[in-house]
Amino acid sequence: MTDEEQLFDIVIPPGVPQKIIFDISNKFEVEVVDRREKIKFANMEGDERDLLAFRGKFEVMQKVEIYMREQLNAFVNGK
Repeated sequence: MTDEEQLFDIVIPPGVPQKIIFDISNKFEVEVVDRREKIKFANMEGDERDLLAFRGKFEVMQKVEIYMREQLNAFVNGK
């Protein structure tokens, strides 16, 4: 990736199995990065947390988003 390319992040939801994170980082041209995000739910309104995110080109991030959703659905459904 060059410095001139615009990169995009997809925040990895807390609780995503490590296996899925490793799988995506090996399968796609992405970098796993730390990202500080404000939490906006329940009694955590305004709290900031360090979360993981995938970072890469827009076209790759579109594929990562679809793949991660498929993998999470399979994990939840026990497939």
